[in-house]
Amino acid sequence: MAAVPAAADGQEPLLSSGGDDESRYGDVVETQQHYRSRWRSIRIMYLTMFLSSVGFSIVIMSVWPYLQKVDLTADASFLGWIIASYSLGQMIASPLFGLWSNYRPRREPLVVSIAISVAANCLYAYVHLPTSHNKYYMLVARALVGFGAGNVAVVRSYIAGATSLTERTSAMANTSACQATGFILGPVFQTCFSLIGEKGVMWEIIDLQVNMYTAPVLLGALLGIINIILIFAIFREHQVDDMGRPCKSINFEAEESDYVDQDAQGNIDQVAVVATNILFFVILFVFAVFETIATPLTMDMYSWTRKEAVFYNGIILGAVGIESVIVFMVVKVVSKKTGERAILYGGLLIVLVGFFILLPWGKQLPNIQWEDIKNNSIPRIIFNEMFTPFWKLRTTQLPSNHTVEPTGCSVVQPWCLYTPLIHLAQYITSDILIGLGYPACNVMSYTLYSKILGPKPQGVYMGWLTASGSGARILGPVFVSQIYTHWGPRWAFSLICGIIVFSLLLLEAVYKKLTAFSVRYGTMQG
Repeated sequence: MAAVPAAADGQEPLLSSGGDDESRYGDVVETQQHYRSRWRSIRIMYLTMFLSSVGFSIVIMSVWPYLQKVDLTADASFLGWIIASYSLGQMIASPLFGLWSNYRPRREPLVVSIAISVAANCLYAYVHLPTSHNKYYMLVARALVGFGAGNVAVVRSYIAGATSLTERTSAMANTSACQATGFILGPVFQTCFSLIGEKGVMWEIIDLQVNMYTAPVLLGALLGIINIILIFAIFREHQVDDMGRPCKSINFEAEESDYVDQDAQGNIDQVAVVATNILFFVILFVFAVFETIATPLTMDMYSWTRKEAVFYNGIILGAVGIESVIVFMVVKVVSKKTGERAILYGGLLIVLVGFFILLPWGKQLPNIQWEDIKNNSIPRIIFNEMFTPFWKLRTTQLPSNHTVEPTGCSVVQPWCLYTPLIHLAQYITSDILIGLGYPACNVMSYTLYSKILGPKPQGVYMGWLTASGSGARILGPVFVSQIYTHWGPRWAFSLICGIIVFSLLLLEAVYKKLTAFSVRYGTMQG
């Protein structure tokens, strides 16, 4: 082994080339100062990922009741479009921000994207003010929040480029932990703010009503401002090769003697890239369905009020969030023994079992909103609604003097009269299993993807992967809102099970192709 040269600035070297590696890369070391700065920057990316995810999920449980409150013309179908608009904005922005980060300092797209999210959250807090078309203002606000969340591609590409191959799985696990924790713990913040109530307090100077619906997005705006400050104060550009040696990057200028040129010879396996994008799409699709359906499903099956559904689902998803954090810590260790592919396969199997358990069984039916039914009009309502387009569906209005919120499964949904009840034990068991399988699949798919891409600039590729996940979050809510409304949970969850089986077959077909770039071309051993 060659002697380790002293660092140019007198700092203690952490990494150096030796043996055969030295002939390829030369004597290049990473100092303590560089190492600490690199990991501080990576942790800022963890925080950015967490806040981006919170921006999506912090209102997921309250969008439906808030939508009903601000615009009486909105129906369950429009709810799907509002939730999907976030992902549409992210799908459009991700490749753009990824391309931007490939040629310019990453601080630029990061700050711009977060600023857009802050402004969009403020808009969401004011959607109740207009006298009409409130649901469209909410749609625009959520789309802009999603556009700002396109910075996920920048975050992922930075972490992939700033970590060695041995550090990659752990770093990606931490990133996915922050992302999934944000997705799942966002409703916990909403649960805490539900204690404020629907009325809340009015800040008349700026016409701002702070209540259980607006307080979460205002918190999101505040956290976004803090995130921008931290990026300016702490974040620095860093790039290392698969061996962990500092190397040159187009994102910053450095002395040539201090950095190595990455050897990027070889082509990326495009089959593996496409397959990973499809698998990631399925993973995000089924989780989007799971998140979207939680509130309407529990309101229909357990006769929960809007406030109860927000509160109880927040608690349940909070518990699942803790479970997910534990899973992320475990998979970092287990993957060293089993490999990422095996964990991805096992995670998909667990999610499949979770959705299978959620299928309705037995003979007990859910409670029906009999208040919506007048005299003997059931046959007429059922016949008419079964053949009515979803955009024309309307629930029967209660009398103006009716002060009690109707609960139960609405007869406007014909399946309520013949679909068995999904017991609470089924729902909670499914939550636990999906909370176990989803985080494992999420982190392994990202880790495999970054290793498949290798040393080449990953901004655009990560943008496409993020866009794939965003597309899943667009189609997932729309899919489940339509299938669930018209045919009920039995059809919705059966189709989800079929989609997961397809993804397992695809993974089996490309299993051997999902290997690291440097391992495939022999520059490192697997």
